[in-house]
Amino acid sequence: MIRTLIAAAAIACAAVPSYAQQLSLNEISKYLNTLQTVKSPFTQINADGTISTGEIAIKRPGKAKFDYNPPERGLVLVSAGSVYIIDRKLGGNPETYPLNQTPLSIILANNVNLATAGMVTGHSYDGTATTVTAQDPQRPEYGSIQMKFTGNPVELRQWIITDGDGTKTTVVLGGLEKTSIPTSQFLIDTVLQ
Repeated sequence: MIRTLIAAAAIACAAVPSYAQQLSLNEISKYLNTLQTVKSPFTQINADGTISTGEIAIKRPGKAKFDYNPPERGLVLVSAGSVYIIDRKLGGNPETYPLNQTPLSIILANNVNLATAGMVTGHSYDGTATTVTAQDPQRPEYGSIQMKFTGNPVELRQWIITDGDGTKTTVVLGGLEKTSIPTSQFLIDTVLQ
């Protein structure tokens, strides 16, 4: 009985044409450049194994907002070339870093071109998803971003950021949805009010 089921499954798989294949760097660059304003629920797996959830909004170029669910209630805002980390429980001034010192700058760039010399350090396909590991070729010391994409249609599903110290943070997206978000939602002064 089990052999019959396995044989039937093998025949069924062979009969279905396989449309999945590794996405090219040009296809992925084109896809990232067409993302304008999107949002998605996300799950973040931190380096210490803890898990956070929330909603991400991206407005390209250069803007993103990670709004964390309780109990964290944190907020990470990317705007005006900076990354602001805000702890709404503690209050006070946000920690601030230049965006170009984080691997997230690669997908938030005005024009993503993964074919840039020295940017892509890995490009593979596991039968389900295409994985691309990229770094800023001008600033490799700031770490890398490993992105997973599914095809037909192309969609960004996950990324792992490895910072300059080797610390890894994984973000799994729940499905990017096109939306409309006013630019004011990405301004630090508006968020801090």
